[in-house]
Amino acid sequence: MKNIFQTSIAILSLIFVLSACSSTKNTTSSNVSRGKFVGTWTLNNVSYDGLVQNAVQQVFDQAPPEAFAGSTWKLTNSGNGVYTLANGASQTIFWSVYNGGTTGTQFQFKKLFEGDKAKNVSEGYRLDIASNDGSTMTLKSPVAVGNGTGYIIYSFTKTK
Repeated sequence: MKNIFQTSIAILSLIFVLSACSSTKNTTSSNVSRGKFVGTWTLNNVSYDGLVQNAVQQVFDQAPPEAFAGSTWKLTNSGNGVYTLANGASQTIFWSVYNGGTTGTQFQFKKLFEGDKAKNVSEGYRLDIASNDGSTMTLKSPVAVGNGTGYIIYSFTKTK
């Protein structure tokens, strides 16, 4: 009986040590390679999770979320970029991947205007990276709803 008890304790201890050493996974992508973002992307679809359509009147201090459907985002390896809405309005940006967020890895960008240097612009936007396989990408923008969070979901396809 004593031998069975000691063996059981040893097995449980081993399981505890192995489970303590195993890595955990976030529900969002972690440490997505910057290279997967470089190129030209088309925002194919804007959808909602936990939000009613038209509940958000403006995103990125520019237009309603639906106005971004069909937009083209050109992202260079240097971090420079530009997005162009379907109506022709363009915005220069500086983008990067933020790997230190509490919600996982995030795509972040700052809007740049004539004469701006990215290092001097302190305000910007962060979107959770739901997925990016190099040819399709899904970004989620959190929106406070009562005591919870809803999301605007942006689905992209790489065109170049």
